Amino acid sequence: MAADRAMSDVLARARHVVVFTGAGVSAESGIPTFRDALAGLWERFDAEQLATPEAFRRDPDLVWGWYEWRRMLVMRAQPNAAHRAIAELEGRVDRFTLVTQNVDDLHDRAGSRAPLRLHGSLFAPRCFECDEPAPLAPGIPQEPESGRRLAPPSCGRCGAKVRPGVVWFGEALPEAAIARAFEAAESCDVLLSVGTSSLVHPAAQVPWIAKRAGARVIQVNPNPTALDEIADLNLRTPAATALPTLVASFGLD
Repeated sequence: MAADRAMSDVLARARHVVVFTGAGVSAESGIPTFRDALAGLWERFDAEQLATPEAFRRDPDLVWGWYEWRRMLVMRAQPNAAHRAIAELEGRVDRFTLVTQNVDDLHDRAGSRAPLRLHGSLFAPRCFECDEPAPLAPGIPQEPESGRRLAPPSCGRCGAKVRPGVVWFGEALPEAAIARAFEAAESCDVLLSVGTSSLVHPAAQVPWIAKRAGARVIQVNPNPTALDEIADLNLRTPAATALPTLVASFGLD
């Protein structure tokens, strides 16, 4: 098709590529999204009611237990073909920036280097009071025996409770990460938006910044999103299906 061939030419000439990923990428590895109903021991809870500072103050054992359950799911999962294709793409272009809204480590395990994490990481807990980084216990977490609660560790510096290292509702994104993401979007010539609803701000501004700066925007998402109106190419297929083929067109003579 003419449009696909034209886009392949654009990709082959790309010098700075930004890949912007959301929950849909990791969902193909079995990681539930925030929009999925909670399952098993957590089916009676609302994810958006657990992911707040107020919830942690009110019931830290409940919130810590839920995040350890999520970390357990991530550690049992494996990167999929989309994660691996993104890591391969990094070696095909002169300059590459991976910006992710995901809090798992699947990009890292697939071989991506230094992703910009806009929403933090399940693997970087810190003190709720003084922000001191805290170590994680080795191995895969076990589900809380109570089915819901697990006491968080104490900070080695001040003794307060340790919190998950993610950005909760009502909290600001890490300033350095979002600034670098916006800068990368302004300077790229191609941006791939993969598996994101483009609804969560300010992260959702990344593709729009790239478009306003003159970049070509490619969206990989089975579902319609707010990016449909500006994307130069919409691939309505799952990321693990679309990305290996798409990445193969980068860097070709």
